[in-house]
Amino acid sequence: MTLDKKILLDTFRDYMFITLGLLGYAFGWVWFLLPYEIVSGGVTGISAIVFYATKIPISYTYFVVNAILLLVALKILGWRFLLKTIYAIVVLSLLLEIFQKMTTLPDGTVYRLMGEGQDFMSMTIGSAINGISLGIVFLNNGSTGGTDIVAAVVNKYYRMSLGRVLLMCDFVIIGSCLFIFGDNAPRMVAYGFVVMVIENFVLDYFMNSRRESVQFLIFSQKYQEIAQAIARTTDHGVTLLDGHGWYTGREVKVICVLARKRESVTIFRQIKRIDPNAFVSQSSVIGVYGEGFDAIKVNVKDIEK
Repeated sequence: MTLDKKILLDTFRDYMFITLGLLGYAFGWVWFLLPYEIVSGGVTGISAIVFYATKIPISYTYFVVNAILLLVALKILGWRFLLKTIYAIVVLSLLLEIFQKMTTLPDGTVYRLMGEGQDFMSMTIGSAINGISLGIVFLNNGSTGGTDIVAAVVNKYYRMSLGRVLLMCDFVIIGSCLFIFGDNAPRMVAYGFVVMVIENFVLDYFMNSRRESVQFLIFSQKYQEIAQAIARTTDHGVTLLDGHGWYTGREVKVICVLARKRESVTIFRQIKRIDPNAFVSQSSVIGVYGEGFDAIKVNVKDIEK
């Protein structure tokens, strides 16, 4: 496969999974959170607050607010950074519109999928669905726009992490309910913060589980066959280390492999097929960075010479 074809295939795959994640996010929001007047952070949370107060469909507010943020950020961040964000904003606006029409009854009320009095259960399910959906979007280099754009702009000029900026925005958005909804405001704020916690917990768990890596140390007389089999089936590099057996006094070769946790079964199968008596150590690693794994995401500051 040529480099151009691989880039095109990877781009198509990214957009396909981003669309899947957006579909899940819109479903979780409209079917589980919106009918029970539950808020959250981000522009979707702003759109929900506007809907509860004025009955303006959330897709309209979501699109308008994001369009304004895009115009402000376009010159700062550039088209390349915002291309997938623009796609996500347009697609998510359409999905929110479609799902909200599906859940709106003829009398103008919103259909409650979980039934009456199931606010907490619906909030829990919707938040979990949203967390997984956002994980799918982020793992495929996508973004849902909104406060992500604000965070990226602030991070470009100030020494504030993206997470801190997003957290501050969410607190302001959810806290604004106290000044709008009167007696129902404390409930909405409390539920909003719970939604934020569940979404972030599920998002972190989902992303970390997909990225979790392991290290193998394999001791075997058939190290050449095992190394070739692992390199062929996992497409990972294999390193041979020189070892010395303390009890036997003999020189040994140790195979060192870094792989994704989901590839563990494949590696164990290859080892057992070639040498069932091999000695294997598997350990979890905090992070693996480089080709085939995660990119190193830190800002490199200019060093004065």
